[in-house]
Amino acid sequence: MRENIVVIGAVALGPKAACRCKRLNPEANVILLDRGARISYGGCGIPYYVSGDVSDADELQSTSFHMLRDTAFFRDTKDIEARPRTEALSIDRAKKLVRVRNLDTGAEEDLPYDKLVLATGSSPRQLPIPGVDLPGVSAVADLDAAIKIRAGLTAGQVGSAVIVGAGFIGLEMAVALADMWGIETTVVEYAPLVLPTVLSPVLARMVQLHMEEKGVHFRLAAQVTAIQGDGKAERVVVKGPHGEETIDADMVIMSVGVTPNSQLAKAAGLDVSLRGGITIDEEMRTSDPDIFAGGDCAEIKNLVTGQNFFLPLGSLANRQGRIIGDNLCGLHSRFPGAAGAWCVKLFEQNASGVGLTLEAARRAGLDAVSVHVSQFDRAHFYPDKDFMFLELVAERGTGRVLGVQGVCSLGDALVGRIGAVAALMPHKPTVTDLALLELPYSPPFNSAMDILNMLGNVGENILSGRNKSVDPLEFAELFADRDNPELFFLDCRELGNAATYLEKFPGVWHHIPQGQLAGRLDEVPRDRRVVMLCNSGARSYEALLTLSHAGFTDVVNVAGGVASLHAVGKDPKAQ
Repeated sequence: MRENIVVIGAVALGPKAACRCKRLNPEANVILLDRGARISYGGCGIPYYVSGDVSDADELQSTSFHMLRDTAFFRDTKDIEARPRTEALSIDRAKKLVRVRNLDTGAEEDLPYDKLVLATGSSPRQLPIPGVDLPGVSAVADLDAAIKIRAGLTAGQVGSAVIVGAGFIGLEMAVALADMWGIETTVVEYAPLVLPTVLSPVLARMVQLHMEEKGVHFRLAAQVTAIQGDGKAERVVVKGPHGEETIDADMVIMSVGVTPNSQLAKAAGLDVSLRGGITIDEEMRTSDPDIFAGGDCAEIKNLVTGQNFFLPLGSLANRQGRIIGDNLCGLHSRFPGAAGAWCVKLFEQNASGVGLTLEAARRAGLDAVSVHVSQFDRAHFYPDKDFMFLELVAERGTGRVLGVQGVCSLGDALVGRIGAVAALMPHKPTVTDLALLELPYSPPFNSAMDILNMLGNVGENILSGRNKSVDPLEFAELFADRDNPELFFLDCRELGNAATYLEKFPGVWHHIPQGQLAGRLDEVPRDRRVVMLCNSGARSYEALLTLSHAGFTDVVNVAGGVASLHAVGKDPKAQ
């Protein structure tokens, strides 16, 4: 059927929708518009282009078989008319016309449509501070901005940089600047932790410490109040918990989030949420049945909370583009929503997650609890292994899994675990489902009792009240008060592990191996709070059960054990 399809936005979702539509309906007349000069590129690869891992910007705009996705590519291989440097000015829904302007010539025209796709993306937030418009201040808004940033780096114009915002892009850009270019890099974040919306304080602390070891500086719970310089950015004024300071910065990168580009939709009378996202149904239709929207400009359903949320991820945009392509051709495909799976590589450390953090769950009105575990990601006897740290957020009463996040140096192993949980999330899994989850097993890949199974087991024990735990940061607060006569710290590892602590903290650090505890109960005071710990939290849990069965009423287990204490910089031995 010969229909006119106009797609506004040609980075991720737009090209996917256009190409899917043409494959299903070769007779359709498809026009693909974008304000930018470059179209159909991998925006998530920008930090790796800035770092030099990706050598040429064209690689982000190329297919896997090395064809550049430019106007000629879409014309010759896809039979799609691509128009970069073209801005959509308005939509006349009654006449089904889109008014557009060529940004190079200024010429305007009306494009007729039978079906319209809004893939207008999002724009970086701007802070209302002095100096934000100085040369040297930029946001990683698109590939052209990244090319300018890298040109400045290549020219040797940057010796120091400040990145405002410790989200995904901010931290990835910090790695790019500090690692490849050796630039003195400081990250300023308004929240008290990095990756504040997706990681717990414990896991965020692990990420922060690793990046600090690699030379990145942080100013947390702080805000940039001004950018100063003589004709260009030279320094940044930061107000933090300890007062105001000025940080040298030849380059300032703003990474404080994005807002949906929904102005065109709103002006056309389409439904837009209070947060600014275009409102769509599961077929990706807007309030006008002939207009579709998706990607960064729209809101989708959160599969955990059931509420709409804004989730600007390239992977989602591509999947939504295929759904829209189907529905442009009358197939009625559905996009039910997302749980928000993500991952990020930061030097030799990796983080990943899906669903809600404990703080997000409580903000959503859910009665939730968090569970922290540490375990080798492979069999303990396999030589190539490392500790993986996972946190589970579960709902009290139902045991429903609300989210899982993790940190590990072996990224593929971590992302594989989080991916398995992400696949379960639409089905509302419980902690028991995690405990029983079937995973392929071999020692080079995991343990016979996988860490996800362990996470479910510990979750069951926490929710049932059998296990009472404190996380590593809570332990640090307790140990800072170690002279408190109401506290008793008991190490249940073997003497070889405990000896250094006993020497450093005589009279404070106590030691009874877990296997001997049942026969030495008289050495443990019943009128004090007993804080149990081991290397990972497993043996100390068994020791907790021994004490509980013997009538001890105030016993807690340090979740994740000494491994987690070390990863967050709170190992008493190192202090």
